[in-house]
Amino acid sequence: MSDFDDLLQANRAFADTFDLGGFDGKAHAGIALVTCMDSRIDPLRMLGLKHGDAKIFRNPGARVTPQALEALVLGVHLLNVQRILVVPHTRCAMASSSEEELRAKVGESAGVDASWASFGVVTDQLDQLRQDVAKVRTHPLIGDRAQVGGFLYDVDSGLLTQHV
Repeated sequence: MSDFDDLLQANRAFADTFDLGGFDGKAHAGIALVTCMDSRIDPLRMLGLKHGDAKIFRNPGARVTPQALEALVLGVHLLNVQRILVVPHTRCAMASSSEEELRAKVGESAGVDASWASFGVVTDQLDQLRQDVAKVRTHPLIGDRAQVGGFLYDVDSGLLTQHV
């Protein structure tokens, strides 16, 4: 018995009626999205998109990290990305906790010292959004090759508001 049996069983049921094959891996709507890993976000549905329309990069806080930039560069040059959305959200743990608070919570949960860990806490969400959008817009391999916008997703209403 595996710890993953329930998920493997669900996957077999999914595969029995699988009809999403045959895609070429490109973003058919020309969209890339950097958003949070929060499960309250349904990236495709919130934008009226479907499977195969967008490239989605998720991380805590929807930060434009070096890895996110790497994904966006590949998207722009190889995967038909023409518009990039950076989308953090309301009530995000990365914007409502301090680095010290997260270290303490993780350390308590882990039972070991986590004072050395960095979690990329965001102290001012809108300012960080402006900075992250600027990182994408000024990247030498992205620049004006794609339109870039910064938005805030409201997890209670489902609405996006453009801020950058």
